[in-house]
Amino acid sequence: MSFEKLDLIEPIQRALKTEGYEKPTPIQEQAIPIILQRKDLLGCAQTGTGKTAAFAIPIIQILHNSQNPAKGKRKIKALIVTPTRELAIQIGESFSAYGRHAGLRHTVIFGGVGERPQTDALRQGIDILIATPGRLLDLMNQGYIDLRNLELFVLDEADRMLDMGFIHDVKRIIAELPNERQSLFFSATMPSDIVKLSQTILNNPEKVEVTPESTTAEKVEQWIFMVNYADKRSLLLHLLRKPEIVSALVFTRTKHGADKVVQFLQKNGHQAQAIHGNKSQNARQKALSDFKSGKIRVLVATDIAARGIDVDDLSHVINYEIPNIPETYVHRIGRTGRAGQSGIAFSFCDNTEILFLRDIQRLISQTIPVVEDHPYPLTDFTPVKAPAKVTRKPIRREHNGQAVRETSNNRENRPSSHTSAHPEQKPARRFWSKRPGQ
Repeated sequence: MSFEKLDLIEPIQRALKTEGYEKPTPIQEQAIPIILQRKDLLGCAQTGTGKTAAFAIPIIQILHNSQNPAKGKRKIKALIVTPTRELAIQIGESFSAYGRHAGLRHTVIFGGVGERPQTDALRQGIDILIATPGRLLDLMNQGYIDLRNLELFVLDEADRMLDMGFIHDVKRIIAELPNERQSLFFSATMPSDIVKLSQTILNNPEKVEVTPESTTAEKVEQWIFMVNYADKRSLLLHLLRKPEIVSALVFTRTKHGADKVVQFLQKNGHQAQAIHGNKSQNARQKALSDFKSGKIRVLVATDIAARGIDVDDLSHVINYEIPNIPETYVHRIGRTGRAGQSGIAFSFCDNTEILFLRDIQRLISQTIPVVEDHPYPLTDFTPVKAPAKVTRKPIRREHNGQAVRETSNNRENRPSSHTSAHPEQKPARRFWSKRPGQ
C-alpha cells in the first residue's frame, strides 16, 4: 500500500514525498485510518517501526481540516505526552516535517532548560503541544496551559512512563483533560499494568498490534559475550578496534557507570560521549547531535536518557551491562535495525547477570547465541544452587525485637555453568579470538 491510498490530504502527501516516504509501515497502515475515523486506539509496536508518524500524520490532517479561519489566539487541540526530553524533541521534529505545509503551529516543552522560551511560545498560541510530564504539570499549575479545548490526547511510550515512575503524573494530567476527546495510547510492550492504565484512558478502543508482544526486531542480529565483569572494558575496547562497528550505542545501568566507560574510551583514543540524566540538556543535545553527524563514534547512555534516540544507520548496540528488566532489552536493541534496516546487538554478560539473561530469553521466546571464542572468556563463575521451581514460603525475622512474617520468592534453578544457561544453543560464532598483542 502507498500513502496515497490512505486518503491523506495533499499538504501531507507533499511533505511525505519531501521526506522520501513511499510506503507506510504496518503500524502506520493500520493505525492511520482508525485515527482518521476519530476512534480511540491502543497501539502496540516495537521500537523503530514508525509509531510517531502513525499518530502525527492523522493528527495533522484532523486539525488541518478543522482549522478555524477566524482570527484569534490558537488554542491547544492536541497534546502528546512522552517520557523523555529526547523523545519529545524527536516527536516535535516529526510534526515539523509532516506538517510543514499544513499551517499548524506546535511547540515542545520539557524540563532541564529555562521556562521562558516555552512560555513565550504558549502565550502566542499553538495547536499541538508535545510535553514531558513534569514540565507539563508545572506550567499547567502556573496557568500557562489551558487544555479545555483539547480534542486529541496521545500517551506515547506508556510502558516507559510506568518504569520511570510517571504513573501518578499521568493520572493527574488525565484528570485535567476534557471527557470528550479522542485518546491514543502507544507502547512497545503491553504488560498487565499498562493494559490497566489504558482502560482508564481509552473509550472502547481499536487495538493494533503489528508484532507479537515483546519481540525484538527481526533484522537485529543478537549475540552474547560471556565475560568477567573486570574484563568488560577490555572486551569493549577490543570490539571497537574492528572497522565494521561504524557506530555504537553502549548501554550501562547507571550514570556513573556511563561516565567511567567514556573516560576509559577517551583515554584509549576513542571519540565517545555520555548521555544521561545528570547532563544538562545542552550537553545531551550536543552529544546526540555529534553522534548522529558522525563526529563521535560511540555514545554511552543510560536507559532513561536513551529512550527517543533515533539515529539513522546505527550499526551496533552494545549492552555493556545486561538490564535487570527484560523489556528494557527490547527497547535497547530496538535503537538499531530501525525502519526495516539491519543491525547488530552485542551483550556482555558476567556471572551476576545470568538470571537477567534467562529472563530476557524467556520474554523474547528465543535463545540468543553465545560467542564462545573471544579473548576474554568468563572464568569467574560461581554456580548457585536454587530450588527446582518457584515457591513461596513464609519466613520469620526479628525486627525491633518482634517476629515479622514475610514472603520470600525463591528463584528457579540457576545454571551450574554459563553453557547450561543456553540450552539448544546455536553454533558459536568466532569473533576475533586473539588477545591484543598475540
